[in-house]
Amino acid sequence: PIANPQSPIPNPQTLIFEVEDTGRGIAPEEMDNLFQPFVQTSSGIQMKEGTGLGLTISRQFVRLLGGDIRFTSILGQGSTFCFDVQVTLAEPLAVTPKLTQGRVLRLADDRPPCRVLVVDDRQENRDLILQLLGSVGFEMNAANNGLEAIALWQTWQPHLILMDMRMPVMNGYEATKEIRAKENSRDNLPLPDFRTVIIALTASAFEEQRASILSAGCDDLVRKPFREQVIFEKIAEHLPVRYIYAQENSEAEIDRKQENLESSILDHLQAIAHMPAEWIAQLHQAAIEVDAERIFQLIQQIPPTHSALAEKLTNLVSCFCFDEILDLIE
Repeated sequence: PIANPQSPIPNPQTLIFEVEDTGRGIAPEEMDNLFQPFVQTSSGIQMKEGTGLGLTISRQFVRLLGGDIRFTSILGQGSTFCFDVQVTLAEPLAVTPKLTQGRVLRLADDRPPCRVLVVDDRQENRDLILQLLGSVGFEMNAANNGLEAIALWQTWQPHLILMDMRMPVMNGYEATKEIRAKENSRDNLPLPDFRTVIIALTASAFEEQRASILSAGCDDLVRKPFREQVIFEKIAEHLPVRYIYAQENSEAEIDRKQENLESSILDHLQAIAHMPAEWIAQLHQAAIEVDAERIFQLIQQIPPTHSALAEKLTNLVSCFCFDEILDLIE
């Protein structure tokens, strides 16, 4: 039914959001133009990323929802953006939770080895995917840009490529087109019918990008940031892989893990307590900043006598469980 436009909104509510960072901050002389289209701050220009449209579009969306965006910033310390939107309370519904198959433990033994190439110019992004997929049994390799990806594709012949679309030297669009062109000509292919699956990794939220990504030769796409289950599901859609999930363990194994859980947590706490206070502080700050690369560097400083702690932290970072790292420290 269409509501009477003259009647008041039932149960009107205002939601207020704040997003705070610890970045470079915004200079006072740049604040007045911050929401103008195609305008970037000096720090944004130095990073050579973005188009200067993000905040402009965000403000338009917020205003469509009856709110507005405000911000405060201290140069060299960071910025805080806040916005409010008008909402209406809905009637609660009984929702049946969607059942998932649980966390992937490893690849099934009845499948042949599967090679996956990760292409991304950011090392922290590569490391996370390498750890995530390598830990369950995929054979992994990595490239910094499209040119390196093409070279590795020719020599290593991956079954699947996770291709970042925005990279220097050669982007993902160009690299994908080049690979597809070589496949069509059958140049440098060990098998005449070999075809690599290419899944695009993109931070773009625009649906129009999907058509251009698929037309470049990609088989599918995953939007950043992604959940680990999405990556596993996408790979299973395009390759003949089968996973062993956590709940497929025997009851005896589950009971054993439950019995050892408390003692394992105690061991990790004791191991952390033996680390230097400065190391703990750096780990705490890196977890707050979701800085996976820094955490991997700190893990390398853990002595061999506490290898279980190093393995635990590595698994947590690979699964994006930064809150659990904070829980261990605190």
